[in-house]
Amino acid sequence: MSDYTIKISVKTAYLDEHSQPENNRFAFAYTISIENGGHATTQLLSRHWIITDAKNTTQEVVGEGVVGKQPHILPGESFTYTSNAVLETSAGTMEGTYTMRTEDGKVFNVPIPAFSLARPNSLH
Repeated sequence: MSDYTIKISVKTAYLDEHSQPENNRFAFAYTISIENGGHATTQLLSRHWIITDAKNTTQEVVGEGVVGKQPHILPGESFTYTSNAVLETSAGTMEGTYTMRTEDGKVFNVPIPAFSLARPNSLH
């Protein structure tokens, strides 16, 4: 097994109370678990998101850490956080990359596979 085997899992939710469909504002929450299946402690340094709505409009988000943290994740442990995104359409996708560093200084990228954001009953 590699020193750095990171597994990403995602759950999404539509935030009806924060959305205003009449103003083309659709809010979503996403909860991400980052599981360290490797043998080395890793630190999440930064994130890079590409958010695409149903009109194919993209937003790019780049920044340090996630939710104000740059967590160290021990082997066999995971870090879970929830954040949100606002789209101008009732559906879209997110994908991206986390940049991580092992305790011995190796920097590597972890792809975040594309996942859907969709208002219930908006996709046929």
